[in-house]
Amino acid sequence: MTQFTLSPAVAAARANGTPIVALESTIITHGMPYPQNLDVAREVEADVRSAGAEPATMAVLDGTLHVGLTDDQLETLAQAKKVAKLSRADMAACMATGGTGATTVAATMIAARIASIDVFATGGIGGVHKGAEGTFDISADLLELAQTPVTVVAAGAKAILDIPKTLEVLETQGVPVIAFGQDDMPAFWSRSAGIKAPLRMDSADAIAQAHAMRRTLGIPGGQLVANPIPAEAEIDRATLAPIIAQATRDAQTHSITGKGVTPYLLQRIFELTEGRSLAANIALVRHNAQLAAEIAKHLSNQGPNA
Repeated sequence: MTQFTLSPAVAAARANGTPIVALESTIITHGMPYPQNLDVAREVEADVRSAGAEPATMAVLDGTLHVGLTDDQLETLAQAKKVAKLSRADMAACMATGGTGATTVAATMIAARIASIDVFATGGIGGVHKGAEGTFDISADLLELAQTPVTVVAAGAKAILDIPKTLEVLETQGVPVIAFGQDDMPAFWSRSAGIKAPLRMDSADAIAQAHAMRRTLGIPGGQLVANPIPAEAEIDRATLAPIIAQATRDAQTHSITGKGVTPYLLQRIFELTEGRSLAANIALVRHNAQLAAEIAKHLSNQGPNA
């Protein structure tokens, strides 16, 4: 049984030695409505290409893991209904039963590892949810970062999460958290979470060298690169704090739990910000894709054993 299939563009990139950047697909199926989701997916892929790399959007279609999607497949996925949201726990089951699913951060990292892709661009990672001391609601993304050797470029953890606890879990798991170009940890829609980041690097080359050095030392796991949202697109922390608090109370009122929490909160925040949060989300995803492509290019220049 073949573990995965490459799109024609990704296969050509591999043959030509072009750097490749992994992309997730839950932003397409669970992040926004059609046709906006398709437009954004195409824009993000174009951003990666314009920066000199080839995008590989991951998804499971009819039981097959696709590393890169054709434009027709992107359009089909963007319109599909009842697509599974795949993480480490259910990815294999979806493939074994011939299902269709979109990949979260954790599942995209697994797909990237299988396909020997070192760099992955996303919006924000999952983490420790507020109140996790009672619910134990902690994203599988954190443990995936601890064991899967992929550099993940994100705008930090999603701002709906408990960011200090998220950083504590990442530290315990030995995951380097690198703020790009600033000392503060970014917070998804905001450039600063009001917390100093564990590490800072100011160039894509330095991040690529750190990735290569971890491999040389035999250290398992990946890196989290926290890339702040562009200043012109951010929603400041003071504006967001009461909105996130309201959305969280609403989720509790409606007994939203498990995988349903994050999409509910993001939708509620979209409503409460009158669409500003989605515009910011699109801006940060595109920004992350560009940085990921730069990192992938530097890794490619270091050779196949980097």
